[in-house]
Amino acid sequence: MIGFAEVVKRLLVGRALRSEKLHERLLPKRLALPIFASDPLSSVAYATQEILLVFSVAGLAFLHLTSWVATAVIVLLVVVVVSYRQVVRAYPGGGGSYAVASGNLGPTAGLVVAAALLVDYVMTVAVSVAAGVDNIISAFPGLHEHRVSLAVGLVAVLATVNLRGVRESGRVFAVPTYLFIGAVLVMCATGLFGWVTGNAPVAESAGWELRPEAGYEQLTGLTLTVLILRAFSSGCTALTGVEAISNGVPAFRRPKARNAATTLAVMGLISATMFAGITALALISQVRIAADPCQFSGTGPDCADLPQRTVIGQLAAAVFGGHDSVGFFVVQAATALVLVLAANTAFNGFPLLASLLARHRYLPEQLHMRGDRLAFSNGIIALAAIAAALLWVFHASVTDLIHLYILGVFTSFTLSQAGMVRHWGRALAVESDAGVRRHQRLARTINAVGALTTGLVLIIVLATKLTEGAYLALAAGVLLWSLMRGIRRHYDVLATELAVTDPIEESVAPARVFTMVVVPRMDAATMRALGYARALRADHVEAVTVAIDREDAQDLLRRWDTSGINVPLKVLDSPYRELTRPITAYVRSLVRKSPRDVIYVVIPEYSVGRWWESLLHNRTTLWLRSRLMLIPGVVIISVPWQLPSSRRLTRRLTRRPLRRAPGAVRRGEPDPRADRG
Repeated sequence: MIGFAEVVKRLLVGRALRSEKLHERLLPKRLALPIFASDPLSSVAYATQEILLVFSVAGLAFLHLTSWVATAVIVLLVVVVVSYRQVVRAYPGGGGSYAVASGNLGPTAGLVVAAALLVDYVMTVAVSVAAGVDNIISAFPGLHEHRVSLAVGLVAVLATVNLRGVRESGRVFAVPTYLFIGAVLVMCATGLFGWVTGNAPVAESAGWELRPEAGYEQLTGLTLTVLILRAFSSGCTALTGVEAISNGVPAFRRPKARNAATTLAVMGLISATMFAGITALALISQVRIAADPCQFSGTGPDCADLPQRTVIGQLAAAVFGGHDSVGFFVVQAATALVLVLAANTAFNGFPLLASLLARHRYLPEQLHMRGDRLAFSNGIIALAAIAAALLWVFHASVTDLIHLYILGVFTSFTLSQAGMVRHWGRALAVESDAGVRRHQRLARTINAVGALTTGLVLIIVLATKLTEGAYLALAAGVLLWSLMRGIRRHYDVLATELAVTDPIEESVAPARVFTMVVVPRMDAATMRALGYARALRADHVEAVTVAIDREDAQDLLRRWDTSGINVPLKVLDSPYRELTRPITAYVRSLVRKSPRDVIYVVIPEYSVGRWWESLLHNRTTLWLRSRLMLIPGVVIISVPWQLPSSRRLTRRLTRRPLRRAPGAVRRGEPDPRADRG
């Protein structure tokens, strides 16, 4: 079974890589762009749609405001990109918003940013995959009833690809990302050219009448302002993932900071161009879309299940000549692929941030370990599991998931930019060169504008999305923040507990050594354990058995006495037919009598080669070990007895050919096959 699992793992993940290969996994800019920027690049596929969905509740009256809202989003995108370029240059070691906030605003603020980003990375996977499934269903409506299983399956595929390593995932995802960019830019250019030449594209929904929802027939003053702010906060989904590049600077080739800053600028330019083009085409072609299909006039009683193509799907059909055209399927395929692969931004950002937090003892230390392919495998698996559960709970619905989104983004944006303002203030206090000071003042101004702008947007997002489901994301962030504080507290207490204050005193040998052998029955495994106990040369050796059945215990005692073994056998009474409690009670009594003694508890165990054999053996032994570990002054020694299946497995493993790593001869490393004779 172990061999089969290993084969499957190698087929899916690939062969293990040596730690020395880590430098070869660094990314050039052409691969870093699809890996770290696929999320913000793909967000333009649904950002315009989210704005239109908000305005659609009021019918057709306010759809013209979409252009103004989109302009505000683009301005905000420019501000954030320029601000994060300062972060990349100032913190080339990675960590992004978390490092900035922790270093300048304190660990509490840094932990707030970390919690917000971790929640947002999970939402990135869920929303991106759900949006990708929506586009797949736009092309193949028959898949609608399988949307949840399709979404969960795609998450599993993404996790598997990322477990193979960052460089491999970059190669896999580069083509779809660049195909999406090219397809959207060609679609926008073709559609806008047709509009300029008097042959504007017309969406399939252009003639649909859209009735206002109840209460939205007449909007003025404060109500209209709230609607505009809601549309703006929904359109800000176009900014998700912008911070991922600043978190992943260490993954870039040298010069890391300059390459990361260049990639960030290219990402911002492409995102803004595509978002502006899609929004302009949506208004020109008069796209209609509604969260509630029953708003459309002339719909029947089953209107709630009326399928609607996505905005980008309607645009592709309008520009390229219908939903059966080659151009339509190219755009839909590229969009679906890049939306699913946009989750790759999170699959790179989440493990990197989790690793950094684990190194700072805010998360379990296992998250800091690299896997066989030098990727942070535990973080990838954790992200996939949580995102898959979220997709299952919310039925892979973008409309339901989007309200939980972007809250964490602007929390991290605001605190990181505020931290950068303080960073530049500290730098100015010690800098004397006039030219450098001018640059630092400009950088501080940029980050101050970024902090004020994103802070305002954070307030808007909180005010407009809190009651629509964002409170769940907020609650998850608070819970995660508390959990990380608790983990750090545990590690701090443990470090204090294990600190060496007096090496000589703390390494003093025990007064006596008492060895106790657990005897479940008189067999070869027990005799081997007894032999190991004698080899320890303890001051006193004793065998102990538990009288679960009195007749069996008396029979064991008679056989022991007649065998000539010169080790006394003590029989512990067990009126309730338990094994663990009598032994632990006896060991505790020994500790109380002689607290300066050390007690070795020798336990015979079976070594098995099949997974199901572990269910038949060693269960009581494992429970006994877990209880004895709680008693101070006790050392537990397991003596294995290899069953035939274990020996066969050992022979099979030793027959496998061992290969030398590349360069082993040059480094003078011995041939591993020589040890086998």
